[in-house]
Amino acid sequence: MSTRKDYLLGTTMAAGAAALSMAMLIPGTAFAQSASNTDQEATQVDEIVVVGSRIRRDNFNAPSPTQVVTREEATLQGFASTTEALQSTAITGGTSQINNSYGGYVTNGGPGANTIGLRGMGPSRTLVLLNGRRVSPAGSRGSVGSADLNVLPTSMIERVEVLRDGASSVYGSDAVAGVVNIQTRKNFEGLVFEAQRNEPLEANGNGGSTRLSLTAGARGDRWRAAGSIERYERDELTLRDREFTRCQTDGFRFDNDYIDPLTGKSKCYPLTTTGSNGVTINTIGTNMLTGVGAAGSVGDTFNRWRPNSGVTSGLVGFEGVGGGANDLNVRDTFEDRMLNESLISPVEITTIYGEGGYQLNALGNAEVYGEFLYNKRESSQTGYRQLSLDYAKGSPLIPTSLSASTAFGDQGLNKGQDVGVRAFIGFGNDHSRQEQSFNRYVGGIKGDFFLTDWRYDLSASYSRSRSEYTSEQFLTDRLIESLDVVSNGAGGFQCRELASNPGCVAAPALTTQTIGGVLPKDWVDYVFRPVTGVTVFEEKIVSLGIDGPLFSLPAGQVMGFFGAEWRESEIDDTPGLDSQTGNTYNFSTSAITRGTDSVWEVFGEVEVPLLRDAPFAKELTLNGSFRYTDYDSYGDDTTYKIGLVYQPIDGVTFRGTYGTSYRAPALFEQFVGATTGYQSNTLDRCNNYGAPNVNPNRVANCTREGLPTDWQSTTSVEVITAGGADAGLAAETSTNMTIGVVLQPRLPEGWGDLAFAVDYYEIEVENGVSRTGASQILTRCYDSNPGDFAADNGFCRLVERDPANGQLTVHDSYVNLATDNVKGLDYTLRYRKDVGPGTALFNLGVTQYTEISNKLFEEDPLEDYLGMIDNPEFTGTADLSYAWDKWRVRYGVEWVKGMESYTYYEEDPATSIYDLEVGDYWQHNASVQYTADGWTVTAGVRNLLNEDPPTISAGVNNRVGNAPLYSGYDYLGRTAFVNLTKSF
Repeated sequence: MSTRKDYLLGTTMAAGAAALSMAMLIPGTAFAQSASNTDQEATQVDEIVVVGSRIRRDNFNAPSPTQVVTREEATLQGFASTTEALQSTAITGGTSQINNSYGGYVTNGGPGANTIGLRGMGPSRTLVLLNGRRVSPAGSRGSVGSADLNVLPTSMIERVEVLRDGASSVYGSDAVAGVVNIQTRKNFEGLVFEAQRNEPLEANGNGGSTRLSLTAGARGDRWRAAGSIERYERDELTLRDREFTRCQTDGFRFDNDYIDPLTGKSKCYPLTTTGSNGVTINTIGTNMLTGVGAAGSVGDTFNRWRPNSGVTSGLVGFEGVGGGANDLNVRDTFEDRMLNESLISPVEITTIYGEGGYQLNALGNAEVYGEFLYNKRESSQTGYRQLSLDYAKGSPLIPTSLSASTAFGDQGLNKGQDVGVRAFIGFGNDHSRQEQSFNRYVGGIKGDFFLTDWRYDLSASYSRSRSEYTSEQFLTDRLIESLDVVSNGAGGFQCRELASNPGCVAAPALTTQTIGGVLPKDWVDYVFRPVTGVTVFEEKIVSLGIDGPLFSLPAGQVMGFFGAEWRESEIDDTPGLDSQTGNTYNFSTSAITRGTDSVWEVFGEVEVPLLRDAPFAKELTLNGSFRYTDYDSYGDDTTYKIGLVYQPIDGVTFRGTYGTSYRAPALFEQFVGATTGYQSNTLDRCNNYGAPNVNPNRVANCTREGLPTDWQSTTSVEVITAGGADAGLAAETSTNMTIGVVLQPRLPEGWGDLAFAVDYYEIEVENGVSRTGASQILTRCYDSNPGDFAADNGFCRLVERDPANGQLTVHDSYVNLATDNVKGLDYTLRYRKDVGPGTALFNLGVTQYTEISNKLFEEDPLEDYLGMIDNPEFTGTADLSYAWDKWRVRYGVEWVKGMESYTYYEEDPATSIYDLEVGDYWQHNASVQYTADGWTVTAGVRNLLNEDPPTISAGVNNRVGNAPLYSGYDYLGRTAFVNLTKSF
């Protein structure tokens, strides 16, 4: 039988029994073929390169734990795209990922982007490769710094390899937490059509996805070519489609929810992620006036009112819903259009991929090769917008009964005049859209070097991402002019400065209809306009590598790899002009983000077999790598990694690595436009902090600032950001250690094959680069321990309050965290046995975190978030499959251990009104597959038992409805899927 030597930079061989033999050292590998096929495949490969190393070797022993997932396994699990497979609990260990449920949040890469971060260290510390080469960042807005998983060619992917170990010295600075390598189908021949539909059964027919693809390949004596074209579409899932998002309540324990006097049930707050005291709608704000109170109110003086035509005394036509000793929850916080918001945003993706090679029969049997990837993504999100519209005192737009009101001073809409009435209008739905195109070109030559058994690979690549992002915004200058009106002589109004603003449309008079969100279309079209920005990210890479034997030792050949690489990256994010100039009302400004960085690197790796087939040393192999890095922006540094594999006897292997990393901040971390933005006054955590059921830490801290318990901020929150290049940002440094043992005992004949691995990992980052977000900074400051607040520790150092008017200023630039630690263990069990006419295979993978901690400043205490909501201590996956003849069946379980945040917030779980604990979360999946005559049908159900996400209280964690915002939970519910593949 012939053998084949594959030079696959940073990849492993396909799967099957080859992958099974790897299970001795590689946890979580997928079994994808029948025993007879895989046995044959295993004998056809004698030298490969495993991800995590660039050295070819004639065995599968490697010092770093690696996981392999094949396309067949992903199909059996019901994943409709590579994105879904990569973000699954089995790959990420249960750490939270940026997925399609984050459309309403500000995330790196912008709405619609999907990223992956291993070990909970974030996507900027996880390197994504395609065929061993970097996938350049893509996305929208200024914070583009990680690969967007949407660009990957799902139909051409053969397998995914995940290195769960730091590898900066092998692959470069951003491989701090690990590496994900996507390997395409090499030597593919034929024509394959594939179609898949995923259909949620509990979501009103929404949220489903469809993927169609055509893959083709051919080869001749000296050439090869393959490629694919595919279309992926995902339907929108809205808050209306799932029960746990239709009515977001306080979720407090011991019957402490605010009961809506109008319904007698817990009040709904779907406009915010916090619950009580969220943004109000359908009301007006005035100075303190006497009038009739609404149901649930107290007293007879109010500064917040709701229309009520039945009120004939006091403020006629209005009932009081806030002010004085009133609980602001009396006011309106819900209307039906809120349920149109996206829970999972829709997307349409088109991907074209091609690769090929030609044998030159020269230059060392060289092959000239190339790859091409084109991807277009069109994504969108539906939101809900509140409009706080200020009518100047004495404006003809105000009814006579309110003409004497003076609510507060001008907040920017009234040309210096006092505000008479503020209308809190439930405006309705707004939309954001992204159109992204991504191009990647790779060309190279590889062959035999002039030294015996040495090889070379020289490649160059160019990638370009361009994204247009559009959001609908109220334009401040147009609001100002539309509110400054005079009579038009015909019983209506016109803009005072109509001559200089000929298109100006007068704002609607303050009426019940206006307050309720029924607004003239011509005025809405004038003040509510699309604002479009453009983000371009380009990256150029030239890389050279040579590898081969250095010399021989008694235990075998010493192998080496040496290389050099040059990379240049450039970002240019130009927001819409209105966004740049701060003309977007109650929305942050955005400055231009523009910058370039380049790096030269030289690197090498050596593998030394020290002992082989000696007493108590079946194998002892040392692996070492180094890298010298020189960035234009941050200077130079060196990193290294040492690994050891020791096998004292058959069936027992010890492995370990220790290495360092150096990560220069990404372009967006360095050059994000220095801006001063203004966010809604509702971000002030002290608003009405005297209301019932407010976090006691917050009460104490707001009291310390001398604010009254019914404090209401009337000024926007100022948010100051600056790129790291201007703020003295330093590069990250880190250490990474992994120690493991693998047991693969020789069982009696007929008992099957067993492999077990356990690996301890420890990542410690110094000077970690991070940006927290204004909302999170304010929450973590005002809800912190009062002692830390008084000492101005931690996140409170980033917050200032003006003693004159109470305005908050938040500094949300990229900063260096003093320490960022992740520690834990991975457990992997694999058992395979022939049973009856087929083969049974059982896989079990468990990730245990023992520490997830960080601190902002060196003198701050180290805070451990282990076990806190969104940071589970344990996650696990298990599956049992059975294959015989043309059939295969699979049953899988995904598990997230229960979490609690009582400890972090110093709340007594026995008496706290907050529900800060979630139980264990189990998701069951089942599928069956049949293969015959060139076609394969796979059908199954994900979330078989329709397990909803658990619920928690408002005001502590970000929520989706009543559930935590956490990618480890399934928001779709029970989902059926079917995949059809036909080969020609």
